[in-house]
Amino acid sequence: MILGIGSDLCDIRRIEKSIERFGDRFTHRIYTEGERARSDRRAARAPSYARRFAAKEACAKALGTGLSHGVFWRDMEVVNLPGGRPTMRLTGGALKRLQAMTPAGHKAVVHVSLTDDPPMAQAFVIIEALPA
Repeated sequence: MILGIGSDLCDIRRIEKSIERFGDRFTHRIYTEGERARSDRRAARAPSYARRFAAKEACAKALGTGLSHGVFWRDMEVVNLPGGRPTMRLTGGALKRLQAMTPAGHKAVVHVSLTDDPPMAQAFVIIEALPA
């Protein structure tokens, strides 16, 4: 059963300007160490950061909280499964919210789709509950 759906569209130029203006202050506030390492390895850093920004927004929407009720930016991390498929690793308030919305006897699975077509980046997040 689907527990939550979220989508977000992000202007890559906006993220690029934030990185130029605020540098590490911006990236360390929004992104985990793993996300920063992955994005900083890319020749085109801004689209990578923008896709992750959109995924965090979409995930917060799928959780039904937005970025409030104890859910913070770095509580949601875009990670890749061994085959390369993206998913979200949730910690802190985001994980607590996920656990609260998952029915007993079920396991939550977070599906993520990322794309960009400059100047825009887009993400979809679906949270599904599967029988344990």
